Amino acid sequence: MLGHIFSGNHTCPTDKQQLDADQSDFWNPWNEDWDAHKVGWVVCGVCGIITILFTMFNVISHAHNYRVPGEQRQILRILYLPMVYAILSFFSYRFFSSYTYFSLGEAVYEAFALGAFLLLLIHFVAATTADMKVEEALANKPKMRMPFPLSGHEVEPSKPSFLYKVKWAVLQYAIVKPLTAIATVITQEAGVLCQGSWDFHFASVYLRIIDLLSMLCALYGLILFYMITKDLLAHRRTLAKFVAVKIVVFLGVVQNFILTILDKHGAIHGTKMWTESNVVNGINAICICVEMVLISALMLWAYSPSEYKNPAAGEKHSVLKAYWDSINISDVIREIAASLKFIFSGSGEERTWTQDDYQARPHFDRAFFPDRPYGMAQYPYGAREDGAALAAPPYSYERRSSSQEFQPKVFVPESAAHHGR
Repeated sequence: MLGHIFSGNHTCPTDKQQLDADQSDFWNPWNEDWDAHKVGWVVCGVCGIITILFTMFNVISHAHNYRVPGEQRQILRILYLPMVYAILSFFSYRFFSSYTYFSLGEAVYEAFALGAFLLLLIHFVAATTADMKVEEALANKPKMRMPFPLSGHEVEPSKPSFLYKVKWAVLQYAIVKPLTAIATVITQEAGVLCQGSWDFHFASVYLRIIDLLSMLCALYGLILFYMITKDLLAHRRTLAKFVAVKIVVFLGVVQNFILTILDKHGAIHGTKMWTESNVVNGINAICICVEMVLISALMLWAYSPSEYKNPAAGEKHSVLKAYWDSINISDVIREIAASLKFIFSGSGEERTWTQDDYQARPHFDRAFFPDRPYGMAQYPYGAREDGAALAAPPYSYERRSSSQEFQPKVFVPESAAHHGR
């Protein structure tokens, strides 16, 4: 069925060449003939090992100084990015016929890392207020013009809806990318993908356009939030952190574009075992492995654990908790669900959130910091250890019309009311 929808009677030239390519003698350990294929794989391997060493040094340092889980769990997720890219690129070079699947893994983690970076920025902004509430930090922000290409419109950061819209703009990429990855696998197996082709008879071009639009939307959301809050984040090396993440995305897009153009104009030639498409993928994999060494080195400085070594930052947690928090994505899932519920609840309808709704749809701080119960005393020195421990009592936001702001109502739990008596 997919064949009738996309390719019709058209045949992907790359797929045909791939079937004819001999892959049996790509790597023979007893063969002393070190051709370009093997040299490239060694380069990928050496660069991958260096990237892993840089990354693990930084990760272990954060894990042994795990004092601010709300921030450091996001930092650890970001630090994994160059290591994930390097490992997957190494294997995509070796198992070049399965390059599509390895590259999808890179892209999916990239989407997750962008979401983690936004959550990190929100934590940083919240840490500038006494009550650890990002809403307080944004409350005094004036209207401003949005960045290009929406410079004709204004945004009002003080509105509660602003934060949800920014989060959705970024976190939608963490939904769209896995979905397009699944679609890529299905169309590849159906023989209608034609990876790298811009022929509209195949699925690849449509999936790439969807990915590109979703990624641009996520980057725009990050840039917008950064521009609004950069004055609050100057002391956190935020620009360096932002560049370290964004450059991964930028290099990937530019690299693919340049290599595709070169391939289209006949500047890249196939070899005895590799087609032109395989060569393009191999060059891309080598470039990524080399670049990840530089990016992991940049992250050693941009995401330094030095500020968390001070005991004043909070109580130190176990190393195992640090690793578990970094791979436990329940906070991201909850935040995506909360943003989805907000977006699809409508902007002009009457809506009053009850206490039961609040439990099902966590408040901002609870969504990001699900581990702590309410009612815990604050830690000293600003208590950046956990947002839920610092959050005010649960709020109910009543939306009466599209022109009115949300009106917070404080719930008094029944147990607390009886206790007060």
